[in-house]
This record gives sequence, structure tokens and C-alpha cells, in this order.
Amino acid sequence: MFTNAYAYDQFMGRWSRLLAPCLAQFAEIPDCGGKILDAGCGIGALAFAIAEFRPLCHIVGIDTSKEYIIYAESRNNYSDRVHFKVGDIQDLAFPDAAFDNSLSMLVLNFIPNAPRALSEMRRVTRPGGQVVAAVWDYGDGMEMLRAFWDAAVAVDANASRLHERHMPLCRAGELSGLWKSAALENIHEQPLEVEMNFKSFQDYWEPFLMGQGPAGAYVKHIGHDRLPILREEVKRQLRLRDETAPFILHGRVWAVRGSVPESRNDGN
Repeated sequence: MFTNAYAYDQFMGRWSRLLAPCLAQFAEIPDCGGKILDAGCGIGALAFAIAEFRPLCHIVGIDTSKEYIIYAESRNNYSDRVHFKVGDIQDLAFPDAAFDNSLSMLVLNFIPNAPRALSEMRRVTRPGGQVVAAVWDYGDGMEMLRAFWDAAVAVDANASRLHERHMPLCRAGELSGLWKSAALENIHEQPLEVEMNFKSFQDYWEPFLMGQGPAGAYVKHIGHDRLPILREEVKRQLRLRDETAPFILHGRVWAVRGSVPESRNDGN
């Protein structure tokens, strides 16, 4: 699903860059700097936003995809304080309390063992530090993908099981529930929203043809004969009369933050 960094950038990366500054502010990273982990950094949107927002911070981004890491490094204008490494969020190769804060953006719902990933983020964050994450509200708040999947289900009943509304951790209370289960403190969950500006329907549609993410994977396998039918249904879901005209959609994530207890006499 996530095999091509450039294609992902065209598909979802542009929206990650819009969201990243919002999450960086939500994380309440102090002005004095510190060492920050971007867990599941992808193509580096959050790491770069933190570097811009907090110039004194040093950021380490890790991702399982070597291609994504190479892509992020190629766009790294903060190489003195932003570094990227191949790594697994479920098995972080860092000592305990190595970071002042740990963040993860738009990743936890794709992790096979999200509780394990959170446990690792908690472990490598110092006592008192923040552990922060965000996941798209796929069911109601991510209009770009909701329109696509509603169209897919309308033309193909088998697509219902693939609809991203079934994603874990994408509904109100789910992230904060996970944070509570990890014995984090001062937990706060809230929605964050971004405005997605499309130049035309083609600007919206073409990235779906690049095969990235669940939606791209679905497009890749439905067959050329059914693609025009899906395209027309997506336009109908979006209520577009003129496919050359610009339009705006909205994207919402659920974001959560919580602090590592000052005492680690809790098994972690």
C-alpha cells in the first residue's frame, strides 16, 4: 500500500504537511528545545514542522520504509538537527528516556500492534515528557477519503469491508482510551482540522491512480473497465458540477497527548 514515496507525497503527503504544524502546536513542545522522536515519520512532514516551530529542538524520525527515509533526507533543510533512520515503532532501538517528547502522526492505525508501539514510545520518553499522536477521523471527518469509499461501495458492494471508516483508533475516545491503558497522565484528546484545497477534480482524482494506501490499492485492482464508473460516482458523491473548478474539502484528525509519569514504578 505504501510502496512509493513520491506517489504517497502526491496522494497524502500534501495534507500531512498541512496537519503537521497543527499537531506540533498541540504537542506543547517547550521553547527551550530538547530531543524529539517522530515515530513512523514517513516522508518527514512532522519532523520538518517541529524543526520550523521549535528551532532549538533536535528531531529523530524513524520509519520502516527505507525509501521513505531516503525521500525525507532528500528534502531535509534542517540536517544539523533533523535526522532520519530506518526503524520499527514497535521495537525502538533507543534507550529508556532517550527523548523529551515522542510524537506519531497518521501512523498508529496502520501498526499491527498499536499498544506495543505506544508502550515503546512511552519507554523512550523521559518522565514528564509528552507522548502525542493523531489519526484521521476516517468515518466522518476525512471528506476526501469518505467520498471515495462511499462511491466505491455504491458501485461495488464488496468494497464495504475495505472502507477506511473501519480503521482502528479513528473515532472519538479511542486514542485517549489507548493512552489511559498505557498509564499515561494528563491525557487530552481533541479534533484538529485542516482545509484541503483542490484545483480541480483531476487534482483530487489523479493521486488515487498512483496505488498508494488502501484507496490506491483498491483502484489498482478494480480493473480498467470499472474505473470510469467509479470516477463518475466519486464526482457524484462530491456533488461536483464542473470538474475543472476548484473546490474545498475538510480533513479532521483525533489528536491525543499524555505525559509519562514522573515515577516509573509502574512496570515501564
